[in-house]
Amino acid sequence: MASEAILGIVKSFRFNSQNYIPKEGLSFSLFRVEILSGLTVALALVPEAIAFAFVAGVAPLSGLYAAFIVGLITALIGGRPGMISGATGALAVVMVALVMDHGAQYLFATVVLMGILQLIAGIFKLGKFIRMVPEPVMLGFVNGLAIVIGISQLSQFKTINALGESVWVTGNTLLYSIIFVVFTMFIIWFLPKITKLLPSTLVAILFTTILALTLKIDIPNVGDLASVKGGLPDFSIPSVPFNIETLKIIFPYAFILASIGLIESLLTLNLVGEITNKRGGASQECLAQGLANTVTGFFGGMGGCAMIGQSMINVRSGGRTRIAGISAALFLLIFILYTSSYIEMIPIAALVGVMFMVVIGTFAWNSLKILFFVPKSDALVTILVTVVTVLEDLAVAVLVGVIVSALVFAWKSASKIRATERPSKTEKGAKVYEIEGPLFFSSTNSFLELFNPSKDPDIIIIDFVRSKVIDQSALKAIEDIADKYNSFGKRVKLRHLTRDCHKLLSKAGQLVVDSDDDPDYGVAVDYDVKLGIFGK
Repeated sequence: MASEAILGIVKSFRFNSQNYIPKEGLSFSLFRVEILSGLTVALALVPEAIAFAFVAGVAPLSGLYAAFIVGLITALIGGRPGMISGATGALAVVMVALVMDHGAQYLFATVVLMGILQLIAGIFKLGKFIRMVPEPVMLGFVNGLAIVIGISQLSQFKTINALGESVWVTGNTLLYSIIFVVFTMFIIWFLPKITKLLPSTLVAILFTTILALTLKIDIPNVGDLASVKGGLPDFSIPSVPFNIETLKIIFPYAFILASIGLIESLLTLNLVGEITNKRGGASQECLAQGLANTVTGFFGGMGGCAMIGQSMINVRSGGRTRIAGISAALFLLIFILYTSSYIEMIPIAALVGVMFMVVIGTFAWNSLKILFFVPKSDALVTILVTVVTVLEDLAVAVLVGVIVSALVFAWKSASKIRATERPSKTEKGAKVYEIEGPLFFSSTNSFLELFNPSKDPDIIIIDFVRSKVIDQSALKAIEDIADKYNSFGKRVKLRHLTRDCHKLLSKAGQLVVDSDDDPDYGVAVDYDVKLGIFGK
């Protein structure tokens, strides 16, 4: 079994040239667009990685190493070209408690275990369950995450005073920062109207940096956050005791981080797929995220997942293949090793302007309009997921959204079950109830109210040609109605069961089959109901 699992991972990670380059093939134009897009993403990754490292309570290089390693591995073997992965705020807010209580080494061990759990999810193809996320939940996820990204940028306008307190910047510093943010956003919006030869985001970052240096405007830059300079990450096994106590500490965090990371990655995968019109494997993305985080933990990285903000920067800058993601990771490594002094000159305001444009482009503005046209339940789910994403986190928001959507569906389905009554054409004196709608836990009460045992004839045939028996509550309801008729000395038969309904009832022992000559149920065959299986 272990060898088969390893073989499955290897097969999933095989190089897929069809996903690597577009159908038109390699060209100078393709490389130019993809590499410049990767450079733009790398520049935007630096302050994000540093900021999230601070949130998690680890060294800035831990965030940068995570952005490089996770970004490179997922770009090479991820489920969909165009996605960007790295250190994220959704994970950082979970990590901070672990780091404060037990230290960074426990975090690295947790990241390794997180990656292993994600690998297991990929091996068992659990990523396919992302299909259960309804469209209203997706809209809420996109809108909520856009708001979170926007709010997180406001922290860049804070500084630490002499008392060690975080306070808002004031005076000319605040004024010039706002001007540079607006100026950056204007360039990103206006430049594509003139030319699309260069990514407008990259031009905006370079132009505002040169302008700030030329005019000697004193505003915060990347270097004020932390030094970007460092060496190649070193391999090391996390310095934690290898015992059950350690596992008890790190497993809950690893499970939560793995869940949040996969949910955010798979939702981003779907979102990027809608923009690029490309399909990708959810299970392969789980495997890629798992391998990336497992490796990252051994190299002192804080772990990560797909980043919707940077992914949007990439695809909107023209990045459509794996080249952009790979180049972004390599550029980030170059920044760390050789060009940190130049990167540290970039004004924070320029990068905030970039992220604000990402927020504007990410937010589903059309959802504000369609909220008035879609069913109220869908509008409620969209708003609920948006609010919970902002107030709590993505995993909780998606879980709440899916649960509420399922409950709404169950409520609506319960009201659709009905019955048409008619005399039987095949059995003299019998009455047929033709059921319409699914029979499951939510509709069982309505189902029981369809019948009148005291007034009906001695033989009742329940026809499921337009219905379906779904769960245990449905089995119990069938037995209950048969028991009621039995108390009046009357008999209930079932007709037109689908193959899976027949199997479900047979397994429960409720179905008494008089003949097996109708395997496809092409004609009406009546079955008795055995009582006492789900008795009180």
